[in-house]
Amino acid sequence: MKTSVIIIAVVCFLVLVTGSQTFYVVDQTETAIVLQLGKPVAGPILPGLHAKIPFIQNVVFFDARLLEYDAKAAEVLTLDKKNLVVDNYARWRITDPLLFYRTLRTVGRANARLDDIIYAELRVALGQYTLLDVVSEKRAIIMGEIMKKSSGLLAPYGLEVVDVRIKRTDLPPENAQAIYGRMRAERERQAKLYRSEGWEEMEKVKSGADKDRSILLAEAERQAEVLRGQGDAEAASVWAEAVNKSPDFFGFTRSLEAYQKSFARNSRLFLTPDSPFLKFMR
Repeated sequence: MKTSVIIIAVVCFLVLVTGSQTFYVVDQTETAIVLQLGKPVAGPILPGLHAKIPFIQNVVFFDARLLEYDAKAAEVLTLDKKNLVVDNYARWRITDPLLFYRTLRTVGRANARLDDIIYAELRVALGQYTLLDVVSEKRAIIMGEIMKKSSGLLAPYGLEVVDVRIKRTDLPPENAQAIYGRMRAERERQAKLYRSEGWEEMEKVKSGADKDRSILLAEAERQAEVLRGQGDAEAASVWAEAVNKSPDFFGFTRSLEAYQKSFARNSRLFLTPDSPFLKFMR
């Protein structure tokens, strides 16, 4: 009885061991390859339950999701001979597990290869653009070029680069102050130019306004003189008409005006009683 129990236990153990060595599961986020005596013989293995030859074959799993590579900040030289400290990263994935295993085997080696290729392409690409291009909207175009070339160079390793980005772009400390000084001087020069153009435009507007003002005043003065002359002419016409209607009354009013002016304060007149000047006072 004891012997049969031991045999059953041994058989169950062998079945469990054999089953665990025969069947394996590939997760949805993974791909796998099968190795036979250390050599890849099948792959990529899709997600699901699979079987292999126990004790002879083994399975190596790889992450099928996007992986991120974060590079160390490094210096590059732009087209206008400016040194930049560039901090970049990339997203990549394994497209051919068998090829990846044959060439690189591990993610660590893949990151090292990514570092070499992407940094080299980054230096070449940024060397074709100026500093202003790198920090402007052209950065997306530059990153697209780097991604395309890097992905082509990494295809023989079973890798694909899907995105390359620059996280941060800095000037080296020894160059920062000089660059900032030149930028400030350029901005001050442009400010002076804009200010002088503004003063010039102001003088044009002011002179135009003064000209319009002089023209308006001259026209108003001309119209005033015309109206004044018309008024004087009309007054003279009315006065002449009044004189023609009553010459005696006109002589009387003129004499009264002469009396008023002549008999002012502290005035002395020597006249004879029969003087024509005093005819209205007799």
